[in-house]
Amino acid sequence: MSLPTLHAHHRRLGANGPLVSPLGLGTVKFGRDQGVKYPSGFTIPSDEEARMLLRQAHGLGINLLDTAPAYGVSEERLGPLLRGQRDEWVIVSKVGEEFVGGQSSFDFSAAHTRLSVERSLKRLETDRIDLVLVHSDGQDLRILQEEGVYETLAELKREGKLLGFGFSGKTVEGGLLALERGDCAMVTYNLNERAERPVIDHALSHGKGILVKKALASGHACLAGQDPVRASFQLLFGEPGVTSAIVGTINPVHLAHNVATAAAVIAGR
Repeated sequence: MSLPTLHAHHRRLGANGPLVSPLGLGTVKFGRDQGVKYPSGFTIPSDEEARMLLRQAHGLGINLLDTAPAYGVSEERLGPLLRGQRDEWVIVSKVGEEFVGGQSSFDFSAAHTRLSVERSLKRLETDRIDLVLVHSDGQDLRILQEEGVYETLAELKREGKLLGFGFSGKTVEGGLLALERGDCAMVTYNLNERAERPVIDHALSHGKGILVKKALASGHACLAGQDPVRASFQLLFGEPGVTSAIVGTINPVHLAHNVATAAAVIAGR
C-alpha cells in the first residue's frame, strides 16, 4: 500500500506565485539549536540525515522549504544539499533578523536588506530566491513605514534576484499593510492563536499568498482526546485563504504522519 502524498494538492501561492505544497518544511533545526522554543531538545542532523529528510519530503510531495539567516547555518547547509535539485524546490528565506553568538539582532535598512539577500543567494547557491519575507521584531508598522526594507525588496524583485516578497509579522495591522505592496504574508495561526485571521481573509480577497508559521504551536499543540495534528490541519485547511503551513521537523516518522494527516484532511477523509 502506497503512502499518502501531497503531489495532487499543490496550490498557487497568491494569484501569480509558484505552485507549492500545502505543507512546507521548516529548516530551523538544520542550523540552530540555541534560543528555540520547542518542548524538547534535539540534535542538529548530520548532512546525510538532512539529505535523507529532504529526499523523503520531496517524495511525499513537499516542494516548499523555509529558511532564514536567523536559522544559524541552515542556508549554508541547504546550498550544497540541494545541488542539482534547485528547480524542484520553492525556497523561502528572510531578511531583517540575524542570529550570532546565541543572540538575535535586527536591521531593516536598505543596505542590510540588499547585503542579506545577496548573501543568501551565495549561501543557497542559487541565482534567485522564490520568496523573501521580512523577519519582523514585532514592530510591524514601524518597519514598514520607516525602514527601507520593502522598497529594497521591490528593487531586488525587479532585478530578478527574488521572485516575490512579503512579511512575517506579529500583528494584524502589520499583516494588512504588508499585503498592500507585498505578495505574501506569514502569520501565526493554530489551535491556540487565531488573532491574525483577518490577514488570511484579506489575502484571499486580494489574491495574495498566506504561509502559516507555528501551525502546531511549535510542537506544543495539545487537544484532549484528539490527534492534535489532525485538529490543527482541519483548522488550517478549512481556511481557503491559507496556502501552506510551514512545519519544522527533523523526525522522519513525524514528517510522514504530518503529510498523511494533511492529505487526508484536504481530501475530506
